[in-house]
Amino acid sequence: MSQSSTPSLADKIGPNLPYLRRYARALTGSQSRGDAYAATALEAILSDPDLFSDDVAPKTALFAVFHTIWVSSGAQLGSDEDGPAARAQRHLATLTAGTREVLLLRTLEEFTPEQSAYIMQTDADEIGALLDIAYSEMAKSVSGKVMIIEDEAIIAVDLENIAADLGHQITGVARTETQAIDLFARERPDLILSDIQLADGSSGIDAVNRITADAGDIPVIFITAYPERLLTGEGPEPAFLISKPYTEEQVRSAISQAMFFASSAILKA
Repeated sequence: MSQSSTPSLADKIGPNLPYLRRYARALTGSQSRGDAYAATALEAILSDPDLFSDDVAPKTALFAVFHTIWVSSGAQLGSDEDGPAARAQRHLATLTAGTREVLLLRTLEEFTPEQSAYIMQTDADEIGALLDIAYSEMAKSVSGKVMIIEDEAIIAVDLENIAADLGHQITGVARTETQAIDLFARERPDLILSDIQLADGSSGIDAVNRITADAGDIPVIFITAYPERLLTGEGPEPAFLISKPYTEEQVRSAISQAMFFASSAILKA
């Protein structure tokens, strides 16, 4: 590959890499394992740039290479890690093959059926069928209690309604870091939905960090208008991250995914 073509390839991959890492972590349930898969995909492209197709959008091309790696590895969800994530991975083995990938591609990353089909090397009809199966199987996961940290009233109500429609109980809504700590102290949730910037200028990240310091097993879904700020590759990053403005399908997917991961180890209901 000539030096003149290297910046061009980097320009295509760079802006989409944070989203590949987000997807890989959500897919595997692990930051380290997800990042390892993403890194392997990049190494494959560097070794053979022809793998990165110019016939589709750069994000689609990047995800297609990732999926080639993912499938060739056997799509292994297993891990040598211990604790809730590893136990949840064993739970995930019961899912119909391909459903988790389709759910995340369509809802989290907002690929079209055609783009998803290209990435997974199938057709759009199969993508639709797998998505239906995914929702059916996720709906059977254990219901639980959801805590919401959100300062915008309309968004908070919307998130409450989405979670409640999925069969979950809402413990309450906090608009500031202090309210979040107090709400958690009154009733421990099984899942936290959190905005980043709160009403009084406090941080949803700080609130979650304080909560999870003593309750690290609770899954968290962050909602932000600037997801790339949390996908820096430096330090711990959220496995579930939704961009604003979000869609109902994205929130439904993330809640179901997070609850499903936690259900084999955390949820008692």
